[in-house]
Amino acid sequence: MKNFLLVVYFTAGLLSHTLAQSFVYHPNNPSFGGNNPLNYSAMLNAAQAQDRNKDPATLTTSRASATTTNSLTNFAQSLQNQLLSRISSSLIGNQFGEGTLRPGTYTFGNFQVQITNGSDGVVLRIVDGQGGETSITIPYF
Repeated sequence: MKNFLLVVYFTAGLLSHTLAQSFVYHPNNPSFGGNNPLNYSAMLNAAQAQDRNKDPATLTTSRASATTTNSLTNFAQSLQNQLLSRISSSLIGNQFGEGTLRPGTYTFGNFQVQITNGSDGVVLRIVDGQGGETSITIPYF
């Protein structure tokens, strides 16, 4: 009986050793590294949610933009936009309507508009005060 129990225990020990696997821990939580390299967005979101430091550069630019933008500047910009809109609609209306567009150079605030008759149509050359230039051709029909 002792020999039988000894053989049973020995056989059970061998079988359990051959059926066992090595246990390797793989973290699935992205905060602990995880095993998926595409979990960087979860890490970045967690870091940004905990970040309480503010970038000094964004604070100074937001203050500067808040002080330079006021109602008088907004009104002047709106007035200039309306004036340019009315001039452009008048120029287009004159070209396609009853009136004719007279060649010449016109100055509106910081903008200089030069109107010339070209071979393909009326050419509008618009130059702003900062060195920008735009050329528009209105074709003849």
